[in-house]
Amino acid sequence: MREIVGRSFEKQKLNELVASDKSEFVAVYGRRRVGKTFLIREYFKHDFAFYLTGIKDATTKEQLYNFSVSFEKSFKTSLNVTPANWQEAFHELSKKLEKSKKKKKIIFLDELPWLASPKSNFLNALNYFWNHWASARTDIVLIICGSAASWMIGKIVKNKGGLHNRITEKIKVNSFTLKETELFLKHKNIALNQYQVIELYMIYGGIPYYLETVKKGKSVAQNIDESCFNKSGLLYDEFQNLYASIFTNHENHVKVIEALSKKNVGLNRDALLQHTKMNDGGSFSKILEELEESGFIRKYNYFGKSKRDALYQLVDFYSLFYFNFLKNNTQENYWSANIDHPKHRAWSGYSFELVCLMHEKQIKKALGIEAVQANVSSWKSKNDNQNVQIDLLFDRRDQIITICEMKYAMSTFSIDKKYAQNLRNKISVFKQDSQTKSAVHLAMVTTYGVLKNENYFELVQNNITMERLFD
Repeated sequence: MREIVGRSFEKQKLNELVASDKSEFVAVYGRRRVGKTFLIREYFKHDFAFYLTGIKDATTKEQLYNFSVSFEKSFKTSLNVTPANWQEAFHELSKKLEKSKKKKKIIFLDELPWLASPKSNFLNALNYFWNHWASARTDIVLIICGSAASWMIGKIVKNKGGLHNRITEKIKVNSFTLKETELFLKHKNIALNQYQVIELYMIYGGIPYYLETVKKGKSVAQNIDESCFNKSGLLYDEFQNLYASIFTNHENHVKVIEALSKKNVGLNRDALLQHTKMNDGGSFSKILEELEESGFIRKYNYFGKSKRDALYQLVDFYSLFYFNFLKNNTQENYWSANIDHPKHRAWSGYSFELVCLMHEKQIKKALGIEAVQANVSSWKSKNDNQNVQIDLLFDRRDQIITICEMKYAMSTFSIDKKYAQNLRNKISVFKQDSQTKSAVHLAMVTTYGVLKNENYFELVQNNITMERLFD
């Protein structure tokens, strides 16, 4: 058995489910490669009453044959014939489970979207199995899992038919935080400092499968070259497989991702339609919903703007990295050779901002405002000619607005005369545009801190260094 690193919230949820005095129906979902299957397998130490995983693009007949094989492995006895349909398969399963002496009977159905293909009648059979047998007992934990988060939510969690409101718990498995990433690498005996962990995170985004490619004794640049830029690397063709494995007609999803990769702050719906040349309507809404539910994009509002002005932003680190450096790039060892390239520096600055956005809870804790209610948002000046923007601000209930400036640097960051004037201008324009009556505080979020010069003492209220992002 392998140790589960991090995942304290998810493990606590599973502890509660196992201790429950009633049967539980659990939906586990999250993007591809995030470690859903690993979590469930290792938490239960592979000790399932029944375990079945779907096969991509298989026919119903092939899936049912696979059910028979899994049945034999689980119960050490074979079915006389392969079930003719899913209703019959679940009937055979319930009969066998009734004879099981396990105190808690854990049933794990993995890659459910592949099992429940169109016209398979799988969901109707699952509905009957749960509603007419499992839910009446107290010893069943039925876990369903799938990478297509939007399918899992639409077809299971928000199902309007027989499964409506039947899910008793849902667990979304997210990417590792920086802290979990650090723990994962230490568990592999990989010695990197926190700056280097952030470097990796800006490319891999805390995806365990990607982090598995990191090898002991090699630098970050060497690891990136080997996994991403060398043709034999595990992640060299990852982008081509990533979206195709999750979404039907994934080409349109990729169009949206590519459009967003060119605009760091994001695009609104109208601009996305213009960039992708797609038609407005329900299909486009579904694509946006699917990408958001799967964790590739986020939807957010500028401070003071209505929901109609919402922006969509690419927040998947690997996809952003792909469009900046991997697409149409055939140069091996590219990363090591271009560390000081201006394009690399520009990408590093923005990607670090994205790391901070993904760790807003840790920043809030570092500010000492965990207990203070605060709305988190971004802001852009009304006058486009001013081109003034704030990527992260906390509008606090205690009448303070904290503006965060995020800077990625290899050493202590210095606020020089020009940058100090830019900060003064940004704060001034924000106050004027927003007409806020709250006090405005500036917080610097940097890797190695800020030099305490005259500009620092004049402008900075809070100084947050990278180790606080690892809380």
